[in-house]
Amino acid sequence: MSAELTASSSTPLERDARLVNAREHRIAPGEIAIGVIIGRTSEFFDFFVYAIASVLVFPSLIFPYVDALTGTMYSFALFALAFIARPIGTFGFMAIDRRHGRGVKLTIALFLLGGSTMAIAFLPGYAQIGTAAAVLLAIFRAAQGIALGGAWDGLPSLLSLNAPENKRGWYAMVPQLGAPLGLLVASGLFAFFMATLSRADFLDWGWRYPFFVAFAINVVALFARLRIVATPEFQRLFETRDLQPAPVGETLREEGRTVVLGAFAPLASFALFHLVTVFPLSWVVLFNREQPTDFLLIEMLGAVFGVLAILASGMIADRVGRRTLLGTSAALIAAYSGFAPQLLDNGGWGELAYMILGFVLLGLAFGQSSGAVNSGFSAMRRYTGAAITSDLAWLIGAGFAPLAALLLAAHFGLLSVGFYLLSGAICTLAALGINKELAKRIE
Repeated sequence: MSAELTASSSTPLERDARLVNAREHRIAPGEIAIGVIIGRTSEFFDFFVYAIASVLVFPSLIFPYVDALTGTMYSFALFALAFIARPIGTFGFMAIDRRHGRGVKLTIALFLLGGSTMAIAFLPGYAQIGTAAAVLLAIFRAAQGIALGGAWDGLPSLLSLNAPENKRGWYAMVPQLGAPLGLLVASGLFAFFMATLSRADFLDWGWRYPFFVAFAINVVALFARLRIVATPEFQRLFETRDLQPAPVGETLREEGRTVVLGAFAPLASFALFHLVTVFPLSWVVLFNREQPTDFLLIEMLGAVFGVLAILASGMIADRVGRRTLLGTSAALIAAYSGFAPQLLDNGGWGELAYMILGFVLLGLAFGQSSGAVNSGFSAMRRYTGAAITSDLAWLIGAGFAPLAALLLAAHFGLLSVGFYLLSGAICTLAALGINKELAKRIE
């Protein structure tokens, strides 16, 4: 069995990566962490480049025939396509993983991710090709989602499975650092081009450069991740079934309850994720009539607080337990939902307070969401189960959040956004309370 698994998981590409990159065929845990951070940052950079363009570019470029609010809602509807397509990507790429190895799977997935992102940079607008522009954008966005499903590499599991007993929270937060780091770089690029170009030049060609950068970042991330996948440590975990892809149907049949409850456990943080990254930018641009550059700088500052909070989540979780931290952060998010959204209508200081408080709470909760997911499955289905659970959590908690929040706020005011966020916090607390077996596993 071991020989069969080795053959199926070792490809020439992986073997070359091992020979070129791994000193004495070993990679230290710190290098694994760096590979994980680079990989996640590249994914989230692609994600945020598209998200920011959904507010600042696509309503004017793709939907100029409707008002700005409607155009932004159309953009957010296309934004959700990636989350719908992501489970499809997981299903298809798991088959590639089983047959051709993880290196082949990651190479295809990351080139698809970078290629579809870069293709958006060449996208003509409505003025050139009419409604076909929206169709092309939808295709590229769905391709991003399929690629993200295939980009699941099991590296968070590699970290958590090898973490010392008293450091599991610290290792669990490492992959999550990619989110604020990706936002920091994406916001910085857009802020630079908006500050240095006229609006006409920015809408004509300036916005396209961040999409070109995404392809280069994905190539770097590919080699960083292949370096880890090619190591004997990763191979050993594969052979012992800890990181072996199981059939999706079998995983859902045998561990469907864990998948469902695991998807709802981090819902508070996943709902908050878009309510401090994508939605507030749309609100201040559409309703507060502020310069986007100013708010992008606020987002960058919030992302810094997010990084610090994620780091803190690792230390806190190792002291009080991950389940306790997830439950406490969900309760704090529920409290935040009662007053924070209204801060967006209180000028610069209100926006700053909303973003900093939101990113601190997001960092504490989001920092441990992957740890809870990875620990709830049997070893033989952990890799596939964690991937499916992550897909569902993003789809349920985050995929439609910008569209839902903007729709609610535009028609019922910012207070309704708080109720939306509160529902996510309630789902997290309910899932943690119901799934006592999972609670014991992640304590």
